[in-house]
This record gives sequence, C-alpha cells and structure tokens, in this order.
Amino acid sequence: MQVSAPAHQSHPGILAARNGAVPLATPRQIQAIREPLQRLQAIASPDRSVVSDEWKSKGTAFEYGSAANPDLSPIPIDAFTGRAHESGTESGVVPLDLSEYLETEYPATAPNLLANFVKIVSGKRLETYANATSQAFYVLRGRGSTKTEWGSISWAKGDVFVLPAASRPVTHHADSDDKDGAAFYWVHDEPLLNYLGVKPNETRFEPTLFRAQDMTDEVMRLRNEPGSEDRNRCGILLATESTAKSTKTLSHVLWALYNLLPAKSFQKPHKHSALALDLAVYAPQGTYTLMGPELNSKGEIIDPVRVDWATGGMFTTPPGWWHSHHNDSDEDAWVFPIQDAALYTYQRTLNIRFGPEEAQHIQEHRQVGATFKGKNIRVHHANGTPPPL
Repeated sequence: MQVSAPAHQSHPGILAARNGAVPLATPRQIQAIREPLQRLQAIASPDRSVVSDEWKSKGTAFEYGSAANPDLSPIPIDAFTGRAHESGTESGVVPLDLSEYLETEYPATAPNLLANFVKIVSGKRLETYANATSQAFYVLRGRGSTKTEWGSISWAKGDVFVLPAASRPVTHHADSDDKDGAAFYWVHDEPLLNYLGVKPNETRFEPTLFRAQDMTDEVMRLRNEPGSEDRNRCGILLATESTAKSTKTLSHVLWALYNLLPAKSFQKPHKHSALALDLAVYAPQGTYTLMGPELNSKGEIIDPVRVDWATGGMFTTPPGWWHSHHNDSDEDAWVFPIQDAALYTYQRTLNIRFGPEEAQHIQEHRQVGATFKGKNIRVHHANGTPPPL
C-alpha cells in the first residue's frame, strides 16, 4: 500500500514552483515528511512475522483433566451488620467489599455483583453512580425521592426500584422530617462489566418501582393459599416488563426474591448455581440459615454452617451450597436475596434443586444432570433431518 500526501497540500521549499524555479528540499524537510509516511506504511503493512512471533509467545496450553476445574479462590460465607448504615453523621456509600478474598482488582461482593449500604442524612442529598447495566435499590428506612435521567420518583421504607444503565449519576434526597435519615441496600453488576472490560451502550429494560405494600399483600395472599406450608419458599420473584415473559427476573442480570419466613417454621434446603446476597429485612432473634455443600439421604445438610440473621444486615450464600432458612421465634421474618441468577436462567444453567427431590434421588442411587427441561427439544440427525416431536 502506498501512502502519499494530498495533492492540495504543499510544503514551502519542497518541489513547489516559485517564479518558475523549483528549490531543492533540505534533508531536515525531507525527513519531516518521510517519518509520518513511514509510520502510516508500517500500520498499513505491518511485519507479519514479528507480530506472529509476539502473539505466539502469549499462548499457554493445559492438560484437560487437571485444568477443567481451575483452582479459583472460593467465595466466602460472610455477614455484614447494619451498623454501617445505622451509625455515623455523614451521608455516604459503604461497599460490602470482598475483593480481597475474590482476588479482584476492583470492589466486589461476588464475581459479578457489588452490594452496598447507602446512608443519606436527613434533609440531605447524595449522588450514586455505577458503570452497570442493572442497579437495584431496597429502601431500608426513611422516605425521600430519587432523580434520574428518566424522571423522579418518591420512595419509602420497603420499596424497591431498579434502574438500567445510566449515563450520569442518580441523585437521592432524604426527607427532612425523619431524624434518622434514609438508607438503601444497593446492588449492581459493575464487577461483571469490570471483568469484561466494557461499558453499557444501551438500556435493556425500563426503570421499575415496586411498592412495599403491594409486595407484602401479594406474599400474604400466597401464604393464605392451601398448601402454602409445603412450598420451598413463601415469596415472590420481582420482574420487569422486559423479562416477565422470559427469565421472570428483576433485570437481564439481577434476580430478586421477596420472601417471608413465618414464625416457628423452616424452609427446606435448596441450592442453585448463582451466589445469593441475602438482605435480612426483618430478623427476630432466633432466625438463621444453615448451609453446606452436601446433602444426606434424608434431605438434611451435612455439617452445616449456621449464619444468624440481623435486621438490616446482609450475608452471602456461596453458589452450589444447600441452604435452609429457620425461624424459631414467635414473629414472622423477611429476607430479600439478590442474585445474578438472571444470567444463569437465560443460559439454562441455574440448576436449582430442592432438598426432598434430591434426597429421593440419593435413595434411588440416581444422579440427575441438568435440571432445565426445555419444551419441544429437537435432536438433529447427522443428515439434518430431525426426529418427529
């Protein structure tokens, strides 16, 4: 490829006719033209052998059996109390950061998610921003308003709102008539985008608001249905219009469950591929979760770890661990887990399993593979002709 300067441009003293004379270019002037042309030619026609050698030196190969399950840092079981948003006199954001354990170079509570406590002093404003496709806010206390590029909303304790990718910060204001100010539980997928090295260039769903009373009414309706005590959980999954007919999740990344744990009850074990960031909305003394990686033939978790709930606090549930919720108190308890399970649901890899069913499989000496059961699955033959459905 040849690169030449545009014909309409001229350099004084370089092959430019002046009164019929053609002065000679000086060596310095020739070099001033030659260097940028050489750089353009190098870009247009790089030395392929040099680049190939450089690329080749960056590759590594591993034996399959020893590398199929790489030794990554485990996701820890951890608990954060509500003191971070209950104490202090200043507004601010407190990341619930486990990057030291996850070995990431950026704040993260899970590989794909970062949970935060947000505190806003009474009568004050606070801006939040994340390089994220999805942001979920649960109002821990107080009343106020939030101004976004899509408009403003009012909120109160127990409300939930979710925002898509934002091009500028969101401004929150706590009403001045509440001396304790306001607080949020804020979860977003910025760690996922940091891992991928990307920024969102479009919104995938519309901002959505869920009122506390509406959510509670729906859960109580389910509670009063016959047979509700036999359900694995007593709660509702929150979904936006864009996901209601597909993954039935809070966004295309986030998944959220508003779950009631009735007094003097327990919810049997289940497990799933996604990690959970569980917010204890209301936790009377005697509410806790048991979790562990193994289940016995009776459907009981083997050597479980116990995590006690604390109102306004958050705890992590590692992916693939069996977990059951217990309430030994005389009051109802509420928990609000947020996960990145929408990604797994979309990929058909959430692999949620329930304790009683798994116990039956153990007793029958059966091992179940994928739990996703697609409809009208077609297996194509080598000749391209599918079998009849």
